Amino acid sequence: MQHIDEARLEKDLDYRFQYLCEFIGFGESDIHTILNSAPLLAGAVPGLVEAVYVKLHGYDATWRHFAKVQSGYAGAFVVDGATPNFKSDVIGFRREKLTKYLVRLVTGPYDGKMVQYLNFVGAMHTSKAGSKEIEVPLVQMNVLMGFVADAMTATIFTFDILPEDKLSALRAFGKLLWIQNDLINRHYQA
Repeated sequence: MQHIDEARLEKDLDYRFQYLCEFIGFGESDIHTILNSAPLLAGAVPGLVEAVYVKLHGYDATWRHFAKVQSGYAGAFVVDGATPNFKSDVIGFRREKLTKYLVRLVTGPYDGKMVQYLNFVGAMHTSKAGSKEIEVPLVQMNVLMGFVADAMTATIFTFDILPEDKLSALRAFGKLLWIQNDLINRHYQA
């Protein structure tokens, strides 16, 4: 039986990431599969981003979080607290960020910087990073990740690749999104 220092899991990001990868079984072959899927996903990214924002726009509980000035956004903002239009500049800015996130997932490299980035993605949706006024509730982050996971699965099923390669891609992205979900959830612990 392997010993895991549970207190260290909460303090040492690299240790936590290594544990998650080992336990879930996310390894070099998964990373290779993800990186090799970049050409296949490239054309699907705009559709994935559009689907995410249509979904977010469909619920006041998710859309209201765009009513605050976004971290890194320097453009015009209507009024703090006013829900932005679907086609507003701030939504375009956020869509760009999601596009860059998806591209980064499939272009790697999966090193310490990637681990820091995945962790930052979790923190930026809380007051711990990004805008101090933004605190997206955990339930909203979890439904978003569930939607992204399902959209990614549906997209992978459209790939014109061998069934065993499709299965490898589904498993690799599934593991990666569970790791990302953990690196989101950790920022919601008291």
